[in-house]
Amino acid sequence: MSIKSLLAKPFAKIVAKKIEKWANNPVETQEMVFKRLIKDASTTIFGKDHDFDSITTYEDFAQRVPIRDYETLKPYVERVVAGEEDVLWKGKPIYFAKTSGTTSGSKYIPITKESMPTHVEAARNAILMYINETGNAKFVDGKMIFLQGSPILNEQNGIQLGRLSGIVAHYVPKYLQKNRLPSWETNCIEDWETKVDAIVEETLPENMTVISGIPSWVQMYFEKLQQKTGKKVGDIFKNFNLFIFGGVNYEPYRAKFENLIGRKVDSIELYPASEGFFAFQDKQDEKGMLLQLNSGIFYEFIKADEFFNDNPKRITIKDVEVNVNYVMIISTNAGLWGYNIGDTVQFTSTAPYRIIVSGRIKHFISAFGEHVIGKEVEQAMQEAIEGTDIRISEFTVAPQINPVEGLPYHEWFVEFENEPKDVLKLAERIDASLQKQNSYYFDLIEGKVLQQLKITRVKENGFQEYMKSVGKLGGQNKIPRLSNDRKIADVLSAQKTET
Repeated sequence: MSIKSLLAKPFAKIVAKKIEKWANNPVETQEMVFKRLIKDASTTIFGKDHDFDSITTYEDFAQRVPIRDYETLKPYVERVVAGEEDVLWKGKPIYFAKTSGTTSGSKYIPITKESMPTHVEAARNAILMYINETGNAKFVDGKMIFLQGSPILNEQNGIQLGRLSGIVAHYVPKYLQKNRLPSWETNCIEDWETKVDAIVEETLPENMTVISGIPSWVQMYFEKLQQKTGKKVGDIFKNFNLFIFGGVNYEPYRAKFENLIGRKVDSIELYPASEGFFAFQDKQDEKGMLLQLNSGIFYEFIKADEFFNDNPKRITIKDVEVNVNYVMIISTNAGLWGYNIGDTVQFTSTAPYRIIVSGRIKHFISAFGEHVIGKEVEQAMQEAIEGTDIRISEFTVAPQINPVEGLPYHEWFVEFENEPKDVLKLAERIDASLQKQNSYYFDLIEGKVLQQLKITRVKENGFQEYMKSVGKLGGQNKIPRLSNDRKIADVLSAQKTET
């Protein structure tokens, strides 16, 4: 055991105590964050426009600052992009995280000198909490990989511009630099398939102990490793025992991953976004991720089923309830105010505050009033394949409003690794789970408004082909789990899939 792994344990213990301190004082912690944000931004253009000087309570803030998405905040962001100072936050951002927006084209999310450290510290703390809980620190002596975007940054009016994962690549701690893969040159490759091939070549001879990234793209890496060697990933990397992931729910992929690896490995779930690092898994045996209440982010929540009302009720952390679907609203030390990031979350615990990501407020199916969300379809799939040898590579769901015959239905596009003997039986199990979870869906089935869902098989690598066709192969891009239209469904249908 190296000095590095020996020192990791006492360091992890110190960090865990600091986290426990604010996690056990959540309301007070958030009040402190709120007051600091208002004070620090009071002299900005946004602060003056919204009379921050007179804000003394959360109620004052909620009255003065409306909920905004990127499109409505864009006039302020454009002034920052143009090089103006003191607009949303004091001074200028040090980075813009550039993301692909579905309605706004490219989005420029500001990252400031105050917000940047929270992205790095949260990822570090997730690993340290794992070490503190399990006592396992051997992996710090091996090689670690994060499948991420290119770290090459551009400059616009004195501000560095790039993908969040590429920006974060510049902040790998010095004590991990020798452990980090892929090489800088490989990481800079833009074409995703070429990049993964290069990563396979670089990592094959190494002692890989930690692998991280969005599950769908790590899966592609694992499959290429297996194709290259004919071996399970766990046989190639005998000391690989920790998978770190974020972006999507791991459960639908778990069975396939365990098959590709050849054994079970520990995992840590993260909830990073360009707008902030919101949560990470702090316990191996607890459901949900610890909400980061001390990271320069003030949180508000709106019940998802009330979100599109004229004046939905906004609440803070002290009033949330477990198992309720909320739209998460943030105000941050990067200059986002009353900002709707588009995600929905559910609390699994309020002591401490832990969350799961339940979906996207724009990613749902309610073509008939069923209000089906991402968490429900993922749980339905997971329950349906549990205890079977069925493994899936990817899936997405869309409504079929105008079928050739019969009642409308939900169409599940599924790419199987190994197909079930009876697809209709699988569809019945999924449908039963969905009816159990969602009373609206149950009523529509019972009332003969909808018929049972149908599964459409997607050919091998069909989802990868779709993502490539829309220019979103690799990086931090991921397939929406469900849609209220058939934009994705129609492309997959055109691939000559088999129902």
